[in-house]
Parts: sequence; C-alpha cells; structure tokens
Amino acid sequence: MKRGFPIATRGMRVGLLGGSFDPAHEGHAHITRAALKAFGLDRIWWLVSPGNPLKSEGPASIERRMAEARRIMPDPRVEVTDLECALGTRYTAATLERLKALYPGVQFVWLMGGDNLVQFDRWDRWQDILGMVPVGVIARPGARMRARRARAARIFRAAQLPRSMARALADAPPPAWCFLDVPLNDLSSSELRARGQWKRSDP
Repeated sequence: MKRGFPIATRGMRVGLLGGSFDPAHEGHAHITRAALKAFGLDRIWWLVSPGNPLKSEGPASIERRMAEARRIMPDPRVEVTDLECALGTRYTAATLERLKALYPGVQFVWLMGGDNLVQFDRWDRWQDILGMVPVGVIARPGARMRARRARAARIFRAAQLPRSMARALADAPPPAWCFLDVPLNDLSSSELRARGQWKRSDP
C-alpha cells in the first residue's frame, strides 16, 4: 500500500463518499452516520475531490476543504482523504478501478445523496460504476421522489435491494443498490456559500 493511503484489510466493508465538500457540513455528517449504521460499514472514506467535473466554478483549496471536513466529522470510523489527487483520477469510475486494484478483498460501497442519483446518468461511465460496486443512496431534501424516478433508478430497478436488506448491501454482487430513507438535514454547501459562511478564496 502506498504511504499515506488509508488502511483497509480484506473483508472490511468500506463506504466511499465522494464530493467537493466545498464546504463539508452537518448534512454530510448526517448521511455518513446513517450509512455507517444502516449498511453495517466498518469505515467510510470521504473522497475530497480536486473539483467536480459537473460544476463550472472551482472549489476552495483542497487543504482548506479537508481541514473543515475533519472538523465537521471527527468520528474515528471516518477518514477524510484526498485519494483522487493521490491517484491522479477525476472521475468516479476510474477512482473505483484503482481502489479495487489497490485493496483486493475490501468490500467497497459507493455512497451518494439522493440528489446525486437524480443526475447519476450524466456521470462518466455511470453504468460501469454500478457494475463495479454496490451503491448506497441516502435521501436528501427536495430529491426523495425525483431520486426514485431517476433514469438510473428506472434502468436498474431490478438491482434495487429493499430497505430491510440494507445491511446485506456490501456483500451483494453488483449491480446492487439500496435507497435509504432517513430523517432529513437540509443543509447544503451552496446554501452556506450563499449565506457568506464559506468563501472559496482562502483567507
């Protein structure tokens, strides 16, 4: 394993939550805690991305975003990483290919908010992602019904596990995904920026 990379051993269940985290906030922490419990995960790695390919404006520096993420999510089961920078990947499918090669036997689960499922079919090689790892989708405000009707959800309807089987998701052969309804936290990064509580230019 490369120096500085997270440690995970064969058989561990590791959730991967990617995003720009610009900034990280309690909403991220909320869905992380829900995923740890509902999906029976041993760890969750936050993958703080160099930038979101679907967003035109660049984020704050990765150092600042990671520092804020660690402040927001101090749980020892959650590791804040810049793995995509270290791996030189920008798209989720490529990141997953590299991680699966680097961590043989680790049971990765890709995690996303329901708002991301709505636009999932716009992601690079999105069907390959569903073919590589199980996917856990956590409800987000304003997107619950749209997520259930999303194009990706319709195409992969037969691969959806019921909520009662959420703890089996990490062991399910892909394609497999599960939608998790949780009490909603309506904080968003864009709202925090709009309020002036997070400026992208470093102080």
